[in-house]
Amino acid sequence: MNFATAQAARRGISCQLASGIGFQRVRYRWSLLTACLLLVHFAIPPEHVVLCQEPTRIRLTDYTDRSGIDFTHTDGSSGGRYLVEPVASGMASFDYDLDGRVDVYFVNGAPLKGSKTTDVPTNMLYRNLGGFQFDSVTGPSGLGDASFGLGVVCGDYDNDGFDDVYLSNFGPNALYHNNGDGTFSSVENQPALTRGDKTGGGVCMLDIDADGNLDIYATNYIKFDYQIPPSNFRGRVVYGGPLLYPKETDNLIRNVGNGSFVDISDEAGIGGTPGWGMGTICFDFDQDGDTDIFVANDSMRNFLWQNDGRGKFTDAAVLSGVAYDHRGDPQGSMGVDMADVDGDLLPDLYQTAYTKQFATLYKNVGGGLFEDATQRMGAGVGTFYPVNWGTGFCDFDNDGDKDLFIAHGHIHDNMDDLDDTVSYKIANQVLENRAGRKFVDVTKSAGSGLQIVESSRAIAIDDLDIDGRPDVVILNSRTRANVLKNESETPGNWLFLQLVGTQCNRSAAGTRLIVRANSKAQMLEVHCGRGYQSHFGTRLHFGLGNAVAADSIEVHWHGGAKESFENVKANSLVLIRQGMPLLHMETSR
Repeated sequence: MNFATAQAARRGISCQLASGIGFQRVRYRWSLLTACLLLVHFAIPPEHVVLCQEPTRIRLTDYTDRSGIDFTHTDGSSGGRYLVEPVASGMASFDYDLDGRVDVYFVNGAPLKGSKTTDVPTNMLYRNLGGFQFDSVTGPSGLGDASFGLGVVCGDYDNDGFDDVYLSNFGPNALYHNNGDGTFSSVENQPALTRGDKTGGGVCMLDIDADGNLDIYATNYIKFDYQIPPSNFRGRVVYGGPLLYPKETDNLIRNVGNGSFVDISDEAGIGGTPGWGMGTICFDFDQDGDTDIFVANDSMRNFLWQNDGRGKFTDAAVLSGVAYDHRGDPQGSMGVDMADVDGDLLPDLYQTAYTKQFATLYKNVGGGLFEDATQRMGAGVGTFYPVNWGTGFCDFDNDGDKDLFIAHGHIHDNMDDLDDTVSYKIANQVLENRAGRKFVDVTKSAGSGLQIVESSRAIAIDDLDIDGRPDVVILNSRTRANVLKNESETPGNWLFLQLVGTQCNRSAAGTRLIVRANSKAQMLEVHCGRGYQSHFGTRLHFGLGNAVAADSIEVHWHGGAKESFENVKANSLVLIRQGMPLLHMETSR
C-alpha cells in the first residue's frame, strides 16, 4: 500500500507507517482509541502492549555459535527498495538423507536490478551431524540454488522414500529431486512447475484427490514491476506495499504420477481469484476426510479453499469466519500454522500480521466454522506493535498444550527514525499455552534465545538433537541465522511420531493423529508447508506431561484408512509405517 496516496488519506488509514504489508481498514481515531484502552487496561508502557511477564519452565538457549550453522541471509537489495526484498525468505527442516536426524535448509535472496555486488548468494543445506552440530553440504548436495528464493516445501512427490524440495522464487519456481544418495537433481522440462515468471509466496504439497501422489499449491504475491517506485513518508524513502501492484493468481499443480505435472488452477476453481498471497497451510478444516487450503493474504481477505474430495475447490473463507478479523477487517497476513489449542480435537489456526494489528487465533467451533478468539485467549498479547512473520505451534515444555513461537521484525530498515512504537529489529516471542484456556507471554523468562534482537522472518521448529524437546531455527533478514536449543526445565514426557504412507502418499501429508494419555486427547496433522513460506514439523511431537505411556494412538491415514495402537511408551521416537507394527527408534534420552 502507498500510504501517502490520496485514497489512503481519505480512508483515514491509521498512522502505522505501513507500506501495505500491514494494510488495515481502521480509521486513525479507532486505532488510537483501541491502543489507549489497551494501555489503560493493562497499565503498561505503550511500546510493549503485553501482559505481565510470568515465570515459565520453557528455556530456549542461543546455541548459534556452537551449532556450526553460519548461514547469512541476503535480500538482494541495491538501494531501489523493491518490495520483494523485505518479504524474503523461508526455510525448511527435514531429514534429507534418512539418517534419523533433522537437517536444515535456508532459502536466500539474490542480487536485484541495480545491485553492484559480485557475490552470488545461494540457498544453503546444513547436515545434522548429531550432538547439535551441523555442517554445510550445499555444494555436494546440489541444493545451492542461486535464484531469488522466497518459499520452500519438502515432500516425497515420487514416493521413493526420500523427500524432494520445491522452491518458490521471484521468477521461475524449481523442483529438486532427491536422488537418495545425498544429492539432488533439478527436474527439467516441466513448465507447470515453473508456473511462469511470477513473484512467489508460501508453497505446500498435498494430495488433492487421494490418488497417492503429492500435488503442489504455489501461492503468488504480487505482479512485480521494477518501474513502480518506492514510497515516501516524512521525507524518508520506504518500501511501497502490495496495493501498488496488481494481485496475482495462485497455481495448483497436479502430480500426474509418472514424473509429469500439469497446471489445473482454472479447472480446480482457484485460477480466477487473484490475491496477495503469503503464508499457506493445507489441512482438513471441516473434518470431511480431504485436504483444504488456507492462504494468508496481505492487505485483503484470506482464502480458504474447500476441497470437494475430487480436487475441485470453492472459497469458504468468508462463510467459515477466517477471511477477516473479528472487526471484519482484512489484515496484513503473513504466516500461519495449525494445531488443536484446547483439546477438542478440532484444528485451530494462528495467523501473524502487520504492525498495529494483532496476530489472530481462529478458534474452530465445529461445523466448518471459526471464531476470532484472540482477545479471549490472550493469543494476541505482545503482537500489536511488531510486524509478525514466521510462527509455529509447539509444546516446548511437554505439558500437553501447544505453545506459540512468533518471529518479529519490521520491513523498513529506517523504521526507528519514523515511529517510536516499533523497531526494525526486535526480539521474538513465546506465548505459553496454559491448559488450553489462555496464552501468556513468557518471552522475557524463556531463555537467552529470546533476548536476540534482529529482524526475523522464517522459523523452523524441530527436535534437532532427539532429546524430546523441540528446538527453533530462525532466518533473520540481512544477517546470520539463529539456532535455539530447547533446554526447558523439568519437562514432561513426550512422543515423536514419524509417519510413512504405503497406500496413501509416502509423506503421509494430510494424515491426522489423535494421541490420548491421562484422560487428555491431542490432535495433529502432517503438513508439507507451513509457517511463513517454510516447511517444518512433519515428525509429529506430542507432550505427555507425567504420563509414562500414551494410552492410545489413532492414525487416520489420508484417504480413509485407520489404525490404532495402545500403550505406547513415552520418551520414544516411533516410526509408524502404514499397515505395519510400530518401530521404536534411537533417541538421546
